[in-house]
Amino acid sequence: MKVITLGEIMLRLSTPGFQRFVQASSFDVTFGGGEANVAVSLANYGFESYFVTKLPRHEIGQAAVNHLRRFGVSDRFIVRGGERVGIYFLETGASQRASKVVYDRAGAAVTTLTPEELDFEALFDGARWFHFTGITPALGEIPRRTVTAAARAAKAAGVTVSCDLNYRKKLWTVEEAQATMRPLMEYVDVCIANEEDAEKSLGMKAGGTDVEAAHLEEEAYVELARRLKTTYGFEAVAITLRESFSASVNGWSALLHDDRDCREPYRSRRYEIQLVDRVGGGDAFAGGLIAGLLQKDDTRQALEFAVAASCLKQTIPGDFNLVSREEVEKLAAGGGSGRVER
Repeated sequence: MKVITLGEIMLRLSTPGFQRFVQASSFDVTFGGGEANVAVSLANYGFESYFVTKLPRHEIGQAAVNHLRRFGVSDRFIVRGGERVGIYFLETGASQRASKVVYDRAGAAVTTLTPEELDFEALFDGARWFHFTGITPALGEIPRRTVTAAARAAKAAGVTVSCDLNYRKKLWTVEEAQATMRPLMEYVDVCIANEEDAEKSLGMKAGGTDVEAAHLEEEAYVELARRLKTTYGFEAVAITLRESFSASVNGWSALLHDDRDCREPYRSRRYEIQLVDRVGGGDAFAGGLIAGLLQKDDTRQALEFAVAASCLKQTIPGDFNLVSREEVEKLAAGGGSGRVER
């Protein structure tokens, strides 16, 4: 089953353990990025997974391509060119000290990827799903044109389109985000968001909620899901619910409101996670939800699969969710004791 994501993959440089930037003398090296993370998840679940981006021809660009290949993602539609691979630096927080991210991505090759460089007919031939996030159009005018053209082509080809709103204040303003993201929703079938994403990207606030709080007003999120679905005509709306007790302990669950089994918003099982690395947690949710909606008979089961997948990711260092379908199914079915498997 062919699935496609489009976006940026970056070089990730993280401080070892819980060191601060100012004390680290070395960095751990890997790669990651919103849509690339989703592509890896889907490859792990056995899908024919394609990631679309643009990367330089030099060795760092090739290293990024090789990293994707390592986990089963096809590079067939990766365009080669440009001068650099974007970088992000990560300092992992603990207890009451928050994690920090510093970006160095200006002028990355993906910001020069034009619609004319992509063969949309070949890209979407036989495809079932296309996924993008709000991060890619935030990178500049050219990425906005490319994402819009890709979403339009996917919709015309009868491919299901999903978008994780993923607002990033370091990349653009609220006004810029809404001017771009609202029109893009015309092509979106499945919308994924949290309360901040919905407010900043689409101007819809979950009343009485606090993104920094450890307590959730569930009814506010239920109403937000209903409003999003009604306003934009989405087939499905998924809202992730994170309770931030500290940088080390989070509560994690999600809501789904769709045209099939969750005609009234349904909340998943809730997990309390001892965080190892929360970066990529939302992407793991998106990958799990796509897999679930494509293959589960009941969309409630699809949501439970997505939440369990994301829970497991947040116990794994790095951006990618390196878990099997069987591990996710076991947790979703009620496992999770953490006992040693022998």
